Amino acid sequence: MDNSRVYRMSFASVYPHYIKKAERKGRTQAEVDEIIFWLTGYNKQTLQNHIDDKTDFETFFAQAQINSNVSKITGVICGYRVEEIEDKLMQKIRYLDKLIDELAKGRTMDKILRKN
Repeated sequence: MDNSRVYRMSFASVYPHYIKKAERKGRTQAEVDEIIFWLTGYNKQTLQNHIDDKTDFETFFAQAQINSNVSKITGVICGYRVEEIEDKLMQKIRYLDKLIDELAKGRTMDKILRKN
């Protein structure tokens, strides 16, 4: 499967969709940001820089410090088990999709961020 089109998409073009998905289910942008911070190691300023620079997904994740608990993210997203995705960049993108999906489904932040 050729994922190059996804990799070249700017994070800034997808970020509003993450927020809309969360807000439709009564969650907040702050919670979306907290998930992104947890997964990538970014903070408010570095996230905003990526949005302003229209960083593509490949660069966004290449510059991230992926959380050491990322292996605790399991389950199906877009028909694929995230823990079985062989392409490491696509796996990171799907990890983020999975966490946002869990937020929209009403999971608590402690569970989403694998604190217990």
